[in-house]
Amino acid sequence: MTRRPPTSEPSDTPRTAPVAAPVAAPVAPVAPPHRTAPAAAQTPAPRGTPAKPPGRGRTTRTSDREAVPKRKPAAGAPKSATSAPKEPKAPKAAKGPARTGAARARGRTAAAVPPPAPEVDPVPAPDPVPAPEPAHDPVPVGAQDRGRLLSGTHHDPHAVLGAHPVAGGTAVRVLRPYALGVTLVSDGRRLALRDDGDGFFSALLPAPGVPAYRLRIAYQGAEVETVDPYALLPSLGDFDLHLIGEGRHEELWTALGARPLTHQGTAGTRFTVWAPNARGVRVIGAFNHWNGTSHPMRSLGSSGVWELFVPGIGEGELYKFEIARPDGSLTQRADPMARYAEVPPANASVVHVSRHEWRDAEWLARRATPAVHEAPFSVYEVHLSSWRPGLTYRQLAEQLPAYVSELGFTHVELMPLAEHPFGGSWGYQVTGFYAPTSRMGTPDDFKYLVDALHRAGIGVLMDWVPAHFPRDDWALAEFDGRPLYEHPDPARAAHPDWGTLEFDYGRREVRNFLVANAVYWCQEFHIDGLRVDAVASMLYLDYSREYGQWSPNEYGGRENLDAVAFLQELNATVYRKVPGVVTIAEESTAWDGVTRPTHLVGADGFGGLGFGLKWNMGWMHDSLAYVAHEPVHRKYHHHEMTFSMVYAYSENYVLPISHDEVVHGKRSLVSKMPGDWWQQRAGHRGYLGFMWAHPGKQLLFMGQEFAQGAEWSQAHGPDWWLLDPSYAAEPDHRGVRDLVRDLNAAYREAPALWQRDTDPAGFAWVAADCAETAEDNVLAFLRFDAEGEPLLAVCNFSPVVRHGYRLGVPDSVPAWREVLNTDAERYGGSGVGTPGPVRPQRQGAHGRPVSLELTLPPLATVWLRPA
Repeated sequence: MTRRPPTSEPSDTPRTAPVAAPVAAPVAPVAPPHRTAPAAAQTPAPRGTPAKPPGRGRTTRTSDREAVPKRKPAAGAPKSATSAPKEPKAPKAAKGPARTGAARARGRTAAAVPPPAPEVDPVPAPDPVPAPEPAHDPVPVGAQDRGRLLSGTHHDPHAVLGAHPVAGGTAVRVLRPYALGVTLVSDGRRLALRDDGDGFFSALLPAPGVPAYRLRIAYQGAEVETVDPYALLPSLGDFDLHLIGEGRHEELWTALGARPLTHQGTAGTRFTVWAPNARGVRVIGAFNHWNGTSHPMRSLGSSGVWELFVPGIGEGELYKFEIARPDGSLTQRADPMARYAEVPPANASVVHVSRHEWRDAEWLARRATPAVHEAPFSVYEVHLSSWRPGLTYRQLAEQLPAYVSELGFTHVELMPLAEHPFGGSWGYQVTGFYAPTSRMGTPDDFKYLVDALHRAGIGVLMDWVPAHFPRDDWALAEFDGRPLYEHPDPARAAHPDWGTLEFDYGRREVRNFLVANAVYWCQEFHIDGLRVDAVASMLYLDYSREYGQWSPNEYGGRENLDAVAFLQELNATVYRKVPGVVTIAEESTAWDGVTRPTHLVGADGFGGLGFGLKWNMGWMHDSLAYVAHEPVHRKYHHHEMTFSMVYAYSENYVLPISHDEVVHGKRSLVSKMPGDWWQQRAGHRGYLGFMWAHPGKQLLFMGQEFAQGAEWSQAHGPDWWLLDPSYAAEPDHRGVRDLVRDLNAAYREAPALWQRDTDPAGFAWVAADCAETAEDNVLAFLRFDAEGEPLLAVCNFSPVVRHGYRLGVPDSVPAWREVLNTDAERYGGSGVGTPGPVRPQRQGAHGRPVSLELTLPPLATVWLRPA
């Protein structure tokens, strides 16, 4: 893939004229005296300063912003030192039905309803200036433009509003609903504009040229002064638009969404959104009482991007986009590129500025060495909001790294963190792909948690969901009135299993949205890997569909060629842009080449998908089916434990015991085991010993590390009370947790268990499918490191002790010793084993010239290494 040059950042002097309808460039506005800097330009808070909650007042008052209603602070949020000025009362003639507080907060009412009449903070008295001069002849907006502006269907409001050279001078037109009057302030002079009705004001300046000016707007009880947003050139450069049009903007979040910056000498926020089918777009928010009449956006040509720079708007502002759809209706939508959102069920987007200072440089420098498939990799899967219910990101940062470090896991995998409206979806139905869920804090709070995990030596993987999205009417579904992010064919768009919509992978802008999102999490939040959810549902056109419910691809096959191209582009881009990360596919079929490089073509004619690792769903299903059988029946299912080695090196695998296996009636891992409580725990421990020794990386869901008996519930999380010393059975659960800790420690110390995970030469059976071992429920195999040093793993899945059990071993090892026994008394076992070094005997077994004679504990796994 061709490397693209860096994305363009708008400067104080844009390089290009407006795309739609250029106007004469105004002189840079003159800042009035005695004004504080806008919120977006304030000095960053020192490290450790609590992040300000969204839309809950301001710490400084600015002169370059419209009046903002005072909002009640969030629970626990520090009070602002001062409040921003309020939107003044509307004149009585303009009043309409009152809105509720909830409607004002989320923009649920029609734009024509005027705001309530809150108390206001008067604008400080300006320096003495002459009284306003009477307006010259008005130059009102034409009827057609007037109607389109009021209805929200104007594609280029900047061509009408603002200052424009006309015959006889310069026309100035302003649209400010509820204003009692508008005064133009320029070079110490003040000129009152004529009221043209419906919030329009205008005047003809006889002087040639467009002067630098500000607007002083009088409302009932107060005045505000601001730079005219319609006197400014576009704040998004041509290069960004070019990359967006190509679908190759790899840092899309820097171009679209809400971005505080300084533009033409004015601090404010640039709002941009991709809505190619819209007849018009307006930005609405708390700063204009969710009435977008005064803030229509301009269309930037054929790009489908709409843009508006709003002076004085900064961090913490709530906003949405009001879109005029092709059918003439209006819809209010959250920003698809929002980096922060209100706490659900509220759904407004929030202007965000990151102030986090990273301290994980040492971790980032060494995370790529060695490559993940040649390194220890054991993962603790966590549903973050229920691991310790009620904790914030920062509180979790005080507990989670310590707990995971104690257990010895190398990584955590966090179930989806992107914003989602319904907690019961566990995060798998995303509405805010660029926003960490605000349920536990701000984006900077989440960065603090990742930073803490990295400093503790723990990698962070994140579930990422590019397969589908929900149908909420304030989010992505038919975003601009027509299918946009979803496939235009309803049969292709509807996901048959989850009632959601599938992305249109054939549309370059949609692919760009998703690929850039993957890069975003890795770059902005230092995520070390993405576990890509539901890959199989993306790859097959007939996934969960019956005959007649799907159409074949252009070659007559069932493969989704657009999805294949998307996944290849995703992996190639992420690995190029963010070296050291890993992508992991949750792919449940036998698709060839999931972890093969994209440039290598397989027998099926496809290049590899390019993932680093793949979940081994076959191993999981087979092995769990085996241990669920009563031991007396296991000899008939012995192949379920050995078949995985037939394909173990076809991909780079992760062995997952995930959340999906301990919910919805499937029972927890320990409860899957037959027998009494002792046998269940013994089987649980023996299975974990087998899992950690098997080729592949390991993943274990929270609660299974201490043999929780109940299924996981996102409402209350793990049953931590089982580890309370006052609980009579606490030693049983703590013993299992101690085993997991020792498994991870022994695993890290034995390169044979991870160094050649993807190399067939790193594995050899000792006892697999022979009649004797199947009858005995015994498995034995060798693992080898890069230097050839072996580790012997022996599993006895029967509830009886096997005395004098003979196993063939390499004759190059003079003696062996136990390094782990899941039946040890400290884990709650019976303490059966083979103490001391064991020397091979010159008696052949299993095709080898020497053998060991061992005592195998019941329902247990034993590891032995050269003494």
